[in-house]
Amino acid sequence: MSRETPAAALLPSGIPVRFLAEDGTRVDEHGDYTVPPAERLVEAYRLMVLGRRFDAQATALTKQGRLAVYPSSAGQEACQVASALALTDADWLFPTYRDSVALVARGLEPGEILTLLRGDAHCGYDPAKTRVAPQCTPLATQTLHAAGLAHAMQRRGEDAVAFALIGDGATSEGDFHEALNFAAVFKAPVVFFVQNNGFAISVPFEKQSAAPALAYKGVGYGVRSEQVDGNDALAVLSVLDDAVAHARSGRGPVLVEAHTYRIDAHTNADDATRYRDQAEVEKWRAADPVRRLETYLTAENLLSDNDIERFRAEAETFAAGVRDTLNADVEPDPLSLFEHVYAVPTRQLAAQRALVAAELEA
Repeated sequence: MSRETPAAALLPSGIPVRFLAEDGTRVDEHGDYTVPPAERLVEAYRLMVLGRRFDAQATALTKQGRLAVYPSSAGQEACQVASALALTDADWLFPTYRDSVALVARGLEPGEILTLLRGDAHCGYDPAKTRVAPQCTPLATQTLHAAGLAHAMQRRGEDAVAFALIGDGATSEGDFHEALNFAAVFKAPVVFFVQNNGFAISVPFEKQSAAPALAYKGVGYGVRSEQVDGNDALAVLSVLDDAVAHARSGRGPVLVEAHTYRIDAHTNADDATRYRDQAEVEKWRAADPVRRLETYLTAENLLSDNDIERFRAEAETFAAGVRDTLNADVEPDPLSLFEHVYAVPTRQLAAQRALVAAELEA
């Protein structure tokens, strides 16, 4: 978006950018941003339907003991899918533990995505091949990795961007601020995307920060910033497209805050009724991102009833594949405990491995 002065160019919009009201009708609260092409919006809807069904299936698998834990992203599908669609195959995605749907939209295999949450390994896919970093559980540590990798790609002359997904709680961590400062100083091609879903586990946003919006935290570091309605797929995709293009062009990093909501509990081990009212949850259900986009696309004659049924059927088939994959018992290799600990195994580690190998042989 155009701003009058260099300082003003860093400021986010006064209100979150949005194209659609909660009921799916058009509103004019988007400044200079433009509506993404129709085919991208239909693809976003398809992936959002797929992602929601995947999320529900993964949640069910925790109750069956097939996953050790699962952090649901129900209600955040617009953010998750737009994050994947805004990137090229050459770009790097740095997800958190709550961003499994973004990985589904990126095209990764569900069994590989859920390896971490199943407890089988720290990462089930090849980061170098997929250009997706391992899902990060510690808050904000991946922001430093994203900034560093973006700077490295820049120095090598690669036409690629790093994209770091983080939650609102991560903005309270020192790593987040160090990453913003480093990225700004070196004009690293990185986008920091904050999904502000209202809570850092049980701590509400108003007890985390006194800032009018988290997007303003980028301004002090010289990082261009924006805020967007995270349940409006049109707005999220448009803003992220613009942010990625800005970073890719060499003009430096961008911080985007999406205002959204975590419909389910923090994880299956959390009881969200202890710290929030059901009325608040229902209020946000009315702003459902999937239904909002479906209403808009239907009204614009971009989506038919047959399309909706076809996408839902595809999602059911996909969920069945997830069930089949996760219901297959894994045969763990005890010696894998000693892999990827050091680039060159230490003498003590080699001795421990030999001891375990001897016990297995016996």
